[in-house]
Amino acid sequence: MEDINFENLLNINTFGEENWKDKFSHYHPYQATSYSALNTLFENYKVNEDDYIVDFGCGKGRLIFYINYYFNASCLGIEMNNDFYKTCLDNKSSYLIKNKKLKDKIKFENTFAENYKISLNDNKFYFFNPFSLQIFIKVIDNILDSLEVNMRPVELILYYPSSDYIYYLENNTPFVIKNEIILDDLYDKDNNERFLVYKLSYC
Repeated sequence: MEDINFENLLNINTFGEENWKDKFSHYHPYQATSYSALNTLFENYKVNEDDYIVDFGCGKGRLIFYINYYFNASCLGIEMNNDFYKTCLDNKSSYLIKNKKLKDKIKFENTFAENYKISLNDNKFYFFNPFSLQIFIKVIDNILDSLEVNMRPVELILYYPSSDYIYYLENNTPFVIKNEIILDDLYDKDNNERFLVYKLSYC
């Protein structure tokens, strides 16, 4: 299915991307995960209706609506850009015209990722290389702190993962690699075209 068909199906508009010259300090420009990449991910990765997914740097909300539509999971998008946050809310209004029963399972917060207080139900966290290593470390620390209050299995999903993210996770945290999902049509030209899924070593 072409991207425009997915957008029509979900009744949203998440097209467009930023240039690197537009980026904020420590925060990378907006670029949505392609629908073809999402299809590949979820052909190989299971999401359940009782999962709580957080997308850090959600942009215009594409991942949120995709997961909610296909898996009926609870989804939260964290977005620091005011304009994109407003677009997320507009997209939510449009999406809910066709999917009213899912209203309570979609939320967005207009805040910096490091300032988001991890919910004790949040268990899957998505990163499309959204910010610098310094911010990533703070977010991971927040996730680990939440486990001290409510121990639970949690997983990290990294798309187009930076070597800094990988090194930090594998050398400084209890997260271990669970799965690597390669985008076959793109990986030969760019070996960052993949998803890495990390889980806690003790869960």
